[in-house]
Amino acid sequence: MKVAITDNEKLRLTLEGVLVGIISGIVVSMFRWSIAHLLTIFQGLYVAARTNAGLVIGLLVAMIVVAVFVSYLLKKEPNISGSGIPQVEAQLGGEMHLNWWSILWKKFVGGILSIGPGLFLGREGPSIQLGSAIGQGVGDLTHDDKGVSQRVLIASGAAAGLSAAFSAPIAGAMFVLEEVYHNFSPLVWVTSLASAVSANVVALYVFGLQPVLQVPYQYSLPIKYYWHLIVLGIVLGLMGRLYQVVLLSMPSLYSKTRLPRYIHGLIPLVLIVPLGMWLPQFIGGGNSIIVNLNKYGTGLLFLLSLLAFRFIYSMISYGSGLPGGIFLPILNLGAIIGAIYAVFMNQMGLLPIAFESNLIIFAMAGYFACIGKAPFTAIILVTEMVGSLKHLMPLAVLSLVAYIVVDLLNGAPIYESLKERLNLNSAYLNRVSKFTDRLEVPIYEGSSIDGKYIRDIPFPNDILVVGIYRGESQIIPKGDTLIKAGDRIVFMVNAGQRAKISRKLKDLINGIN
Repeated sequence: MKVAITDNEKLRLTLEGVLVGIISGIVVSMFRWSIAHLLTIFQGLYVAARTNAGLVIGLLVAMIVVAVFVSYLLKKEPNISGSGIPQVEAQLGGEMHLNWWSILWKKFVGGILSIGPGLFLGREGPSIQLGSAIGQGVGDLTHDDKGVSQRVLIASGAAAGLSAAFSAPIAGAMFVLEEVYHNFSPLVWVTSLASAVSANVVALYVFGLQPVLQVPYQYSLPIKYYWHLIVLGIVLGLMGRLYQVVLLSMPSLYSKTRLPRYIHGLIPLVLIVPLGMWLPQFIGGGNSIIVNLNKYGTGLLFLLSLLAFRFIYSMISYGSGLPGGIFLPILNLGAIIGAIYAVFMNQMGLLPIAFESNLIIFAMAGYFACIGKAPFTAIILVTEMVGSLKHLMPLAVLSLVAYIVVDLLNGAPIYESLKERLNLNSAYLNRVSKFTDRLEVPIYEGSSIDGKYIRDIPFPNDILVVGIYRGESQIIPKGDTLIKAGDRIVFMVNAGQRAKISRKLKDLINGIN
């Protein structure tokens, strides 16, 4: 039974992470390019349809055909539904096994067809799932064991997917650690970073060096206006909790249509035709809206209407289950809320309008931080996407306030909540339950087992403590081995019970009975 991973294996995994990153960069760049160009084509068709009744009918027929085809893909592979991030989390947690090739091509095709016509869906969630599928495929081809090595490559592929989608390599690696893998293992961190950087090199070659969201601003926010970050953070927290509640209620609302789940995409695809004819410049994931927000004037009613429009149809789009993410739509809504706050405070005489762009940038991070409960990722992502390090302090303040508000309102991380609603494959869990798997758990400051001997800790009966990492050193565990904060304990567990045992251990380590 192998416990430790040797230096040669670490180097091999890092190099494989680079390979995963390069392949993911190519695939996700194709995905990103296809969506952008298809959206441009459809925006032109929507404008032309204003004066051409035949074209309107043609577009409606085309949307029905797309809906039927994507519903066919969803029926054959339900796990391409939505962003794909909850499925990746479940897979890394040992709760789900996915067919990587089926996911890869069906998510690629289904995502382009769903997002390209202008639905309010993001490319980043599907990009993360595409990258994780590539990581799983590389793991299948290069490793006989399907344990820790393959999970590391799946995680690194997810980091590469986000990196290529947003040209944000550090945020890609951080998102995997903070939101997807939930473990700051050095092995995962290094491999994910290698993969993310490799994917970003490919994306930069295709799309250039310009930041994805280059929001122009004139001045840094003076310290005397920092109180606005507290107020705006509270607003974002309240709106973030509303977003969570409404999004999680959408499947039950869609069920009232009596349509099968896999055909729900017909509703937003048909609705996008009149919406695209009416407001073609405001459809799609929302990149162009964020960049141009401060050019739309200071009409408060217009901005409020845009927020309502984007919020409602984002829910309709994602709630349908079509392949598409919420990452970019969340950033878009946060930016609009920031603009509304800046305009309102300017009209009240409390803030110069010159700082509207600043609040747009800050609010993007704050809104994602509170909805995803991933503040570090939010801060780094927005920093990389706008191409400036000057906003780190206000980004941190605003994200922290918004996060605390949602936490006080009992809001859970949105992707974790979505994962709990997945139809997990219990047959798979039963089938693999005889095989052993490696589980690594960190011990944080304040843990209930910090300072205790192993013999005094009531670990579950169905696990085996096989190793302890203290810094770069490995300790062979004995009954009189003292556990310290900062240690990483390695357990051998049943593969099919990995997620269940992981929850038990976290409750034990955190002192939850």
